[in-house]
Amino acid sequence: MSHPVRRPLRHSLRRSLAVLAVAVFFVLLGLGGPASAHGFTSTVHVHVTGGGGGGEGRLRTELKLEYDLLVVSAADAGHDDPLFRAGTEAFDAGDSKAQAAALEAHRATVVDYVTRRFAVTAAGDACRPAPVGGFRMGREEGVPYVLLTLDWTCAGPHGDGGGDGDHEIRSGLFPDSEKYVKGTKTIVTYSVDGHSGSAALDAAHPSFSLGQSWTERFWEFFRLGAEHLLTGVDHILFLLALIAGSRRPREIVLAATSFTLAHSVTFLLAALGLVDVPARLVEPVIALSIAVVAGWHLWRIRQRGVHVTDLPVPGGGGHFALDRAGWTRLGVVFCFGLVHGLGFAGALGIDAAWSWTLLWSLLVFNVGIEAVQLAVIAVVFPLLLLLRRRSRRAGLWATGTISAGVAGMGLIWFVQRTFGVS
Repeated sequence: MSHPVRRPLRHSLRRSLAVLAVAVFFVLLGLGGPASAHGFTSTVHVHVTGGGGGGEGRLRTELKLEYDLLVVSAADAGHDDPLFRAGTEAFDAGDSKAQAAALEAHRATVVDYVTRRFAVTAAGDACRPAPVGGFRMGREEGVPYVLLTLDWTCAGPHGDGGGDGDHEIRSGLFPDSEKYVKGTKTIVTYSVDGHSGSAALDAAHPSFSLGQSWTERFWEFFRLGAEHLLTGVDHILFLLALIAGSRRPREIVLAATSFTLAHSVTFLLAALGLVDVPARLVEPVIALSIAVVAGWHLWRIRQRGVHVTDLPVPGGGGHFALDRAGWTRLGVVFCFGLVHGLGFAGALGIDAAWSWTLLWSLLVFNVGIEAVQLAVIAVVFPLLLLLRRRSRRAGLWATGTISAGVAGMGLIWFVQRTFGVS
């Protein structure tokens, strides 16, 4: 005897499983295995002050640019092969004096490259740049950076350079079209005529006005944080692993909160310059964290089968009603969250805060990360919960598939980042 009432339910389950499987497939399809899930990116730092050289209508910009990227990009744009040879030889030798000398010997090529892609305007009129001093060398996360100071002479409609609110900063340094890096960000801090603030520029938002409101300034960092989580596939996979291994809303909320608190701590410590861990150590551990958290759920499936989603005995876990496995998982998530915070800071090239204004902006960046994280949880976890309640085995299949795919990618990335293979 047929049961027509149950057929739509089985059909609904099949459709749900198909949707989940396709979603996981397309998530994993975009991973392709770069050694760093963020790809090759770069961050330019700019500090803007008023009255460079003491003159009216002037701004001074201090730019920090990644040395080897500047050499390659400027040499290519200026068809200056001697710059490429001298610059890369000095880079390979790790000789900071030789690096500065190579840039000085090809000063015109380098300055032309920078000023064609970084500009200041006042009341719509272009300001004239002039280099100040020579090239200075520094390091950020173990990578050589160039410090270049430029004074900009601005003439407003009445020759007074305009008000500070009329000044606009625009950056198109190291664009994707050069094919050396992808998604360059320019972090700008400024202190001009008693006004201070910060801004984040990228290809989608290449300019800002010094007279922007605090809401506009914070929105830029909120957007940047949201985009970073959406495009930082390793963090998304870590979140999927947390969702797949959580048995009820309380557990995913606690896991997400633990992760948030942990990465917020190290993110801010890195921004304050109190913690500095090289990316070559951070990136492999992030990859390992993905594999471990996903593999944890697979191990529990192997141990408990369909009973993996059984809840702890009521009253046996204190206020949070977590069993031993739940508390252990929470501790593991917190520890790995500390490492992810260093990854978030590294994505912005942040290892020292220039001002409290920038620090507040970084907090807003963190809020943007959390907004996307909560959105992903709100969409994915209810679907898995519904699937589990309708069919334990279907839920087990779905979470197992997600965890296996995530664990596999985490291990691949761990090997790539540890041994530098691609």
